Amino acid sequence: MPGTLIGYARCSTDAQDLTAQRQRLVELGVTEGQIYLDHGLTGTHRKRPGLDQALAAVRTGDTLVVPKLDRLARSVPDARAIGDDLAARGIKLSLGGQIYDPTDPIGKMFFNILATFAEFEVDLLRMRTREGMAIARAKGRLRGRQPKLSLKQQTELRRMYHTGDYSITDLAEVFSISRPTVYRTLHRTQPAPAPPTTGPPDRPIHPIFLSAPTTPDRR
Repeated sequence: MPGTLIGYARCSTDAQDLTAQRQRLVELGVTEGQIYLDHGLTGTHRKRPGLDQALAAVRTGDTLVVPKLDRLARSVPDARAIGDDLAARGIKLSLGGQIYDPTDPIGKMFFNILATFAEFEVDLLRMRTREGMAIARAKGRLRGRQPKLSLKQQTELRRMYHTGDYSITDLAEVFSISRPTVYRTLHRTQPAPAPPTTGPPDRPIHPIFLSAPTTPDRR
């Protein structure tokens, strides 16, 4: 007994029309009652009610039919996740009429290609991130995580804490920060005041000027 054809169509904006995609699904043999739609949702938005309903409707031996792969997913990792789910459940995938069966060699190759490209895309993103961080660090733009409080606020927080009138919870509420941030601020080494930069440095007093005055010999 042949499986059921379950159709899915999606458009990214409310201004777009799904008529052409629906017509294409009907031409591919999907009945109107088995077509699930997402309107005004991008492919990168993983939570799509119509797609979730379509994936829930297909059973082992059924075929999920979409007009094109980019209607199913707009990113390779997303397409791979959907493909892995279909393959594990023994569900075929039809892209514009071209059917990929996970149980035959061509279908297996297609799903393996999806997995390979997904891994490649993730590795490429990591490499670009590392390169961007290295460039930013070389230019002095990457300084790590900055404190949530300015130096002036940190000084005031310490002063209020040492008065004994404020608890950790009180300080967290006053400065709109978390309790761990209060603890980190209190344990962070307070920068020492900078030495004065105006005026000449103090000159050392020679020991001769520290001795008691002597009385001249009148003999």
